[in-house]
Amino acid sequence: MPELFSRFGPETAAVSLPAWLDLLSVMVGAVSGILVARERRLDMVGFVGLAMLCGLGGGLVRDMIMQVGDVYMLKSLYAIPSTVGIGIAGFYFPTPFGRFPSILEWTDITAVGLFALMGTDKAIVYGTLPCSAILMGTLTGIGGGMLRDVFLGDVPRIFRPSNYYALCAVAGSTVYYALVMFAWLGKPWAAIACLVATVGLRRWSLHFNVISQADVDLTPRVTGGVRRITRRMRRSTRRRG
Repeated sequence: MPELFSRFGPETAAVSLPAWLDLLSVMVGAVSGILVARERRLDMVGFVGLAMLCGLGGGLVRDMIMQVGDVYMLKSLYAIPSTVGIGIAGFYFPTPFGRFPSILEWTDITAVGLFALMGTDKAIVYGTLPCSAILMGTLTGIGGGMLRDVFLGDVPRIFRPSNYYALCAVAGSTVYYALVMFAWLGKPWAAIACLVATVGLRRWSLHFNVISQADVDLTPRVTGGVRRITRRMRRSTRRRG
């Protein structure tokens, strides 16, 4: 059983998480892609394409930006075949997925949590700055979904007013980085905390219908406050005079 806290502190951060977690995140992301393809009634190419975009897109965005180590989808023996296989299986056997109405929501946010975890971990392994590591985790988490929306001709989900989505990836990445680098928590336990934070924040926003705001303009409030302060200063100056 992994130790709760690391014996050597942040030095052990250079040790990557198990490779099977990377593959798991790819497979979960691919499943979320075929669920969207099923909703849009796409053909087999569409199923395979969305499975690959959602399963491999986030990691590809991360690896292109970081330019360190290797490109996971090209180095892994199973990444591309597994996404293609999931896409084909989803096209020919769509019925089981229709039995669970909320499976897309759960699969999508779970994939975001797993990708945020792996993106942040790779950034930690290569010694990036805190903000950079969190950014890499966030981009890995939302990259596949963003590419999916672009290819489908939609405004990316992260840019539209909705229940928390991108913020969930930010929260998960921040929690993982803080626990590993500052609290010296063992990576397996920090990984669990990352997933709980990501999925939990998403479910909380759905349960209480918390929507990200749009068309916010604080200019009248700020200018009004400045005017009130200016008037008070003038009054106090007159009294002194």
